[in-house]
Amino acid sequence: MLQPQRFLLGIPVYNEQKYVTQVLGEVLRYAQDVLVIDDGSTDDTPLLLARQSVEVIRHAENRGYGRSMQDMLRWAKFDGFDWLITMDCDEQHEPAAIPRFIHAAQRDTADVISGSRYLVSTPSDNPPPQDRRIINAQITDELNARLGISLTDAFCGFKAYRVSACERLSLDVNGYDFPMQFWVQAVVHNLRIEEIPVRLIYNDPTRSFGGPLDNPRSRLEHYRRTLHRELQRCSAMLPVGAMDGLREPAASLCRSC
Repeated sequence: MLQPQRFLLGIPVYNEQKYVTQVLGEVLRYAQDVLVIDDGSTDDTPLLLARQSVEVIRHAENRGYGRSMQDMLRWAKFDGFDWLITMDCDEQHEPAAIPRFIHAAQRDTADVISGSRYLVSTPSDNPPPQDRRIINAQITDELNARLGISLTDAFCGFKAYRVSACERLSLDVNGYDFPMQFWVQAVVHNLRIEEIPVRLIYNDPTRSFGGPLDNPRSRLEHYRRTLHRELQRCSAMLPVGAMDGLREPAASLCRSC
């Protein structure tokens, strides 16, 4: 008899005292196993997390969104979970959508189920600042063209990952550019990718990426450098045309490619 699949709900947080109590209260209505990565918060987030019935990993210092993703995948593997569902803690992802990710995972037709804020438009959508939408579209288009995939939203953090499939990846990008590495390696290792619609919600248009990434041009260049570097590392395993027009110097292949 097949054992039921186990799902871990993972949430990276950094200085989320405004949202964390309310978000976790709602999340626990839909998920039994919850892991929060506190990425070195300096506000009251750690105190608020201590009052919640969730597992917490705390970074002594801020290490970045990508590092939190890596830690959640490692925890999910160590503790024997079949799937990791990730979401943000700033009320831009609706916990009520968690069952839709579980249902999609149970169909057993994908290894990555990625939320898309642009698959379906609704009157209740709250669009992001224009520069964020433009950069998302530019990077998504480049990923599709180079990797032969058909994403509509490369940056949405509301996702479900099949843990066993992700074991094949070698992920070491720690910042917000983590998706650039992830998508390249997902294609290299033939992970099956599906998108499902999620609501487009931006509550805080002034929210900071931190440092130079708050400048749209610098952010776009940063994402492209990481993408091009990963394409170079994995060039031998990529579709024909993936390397066209790259200006980055060639690098050695990554150990996972």
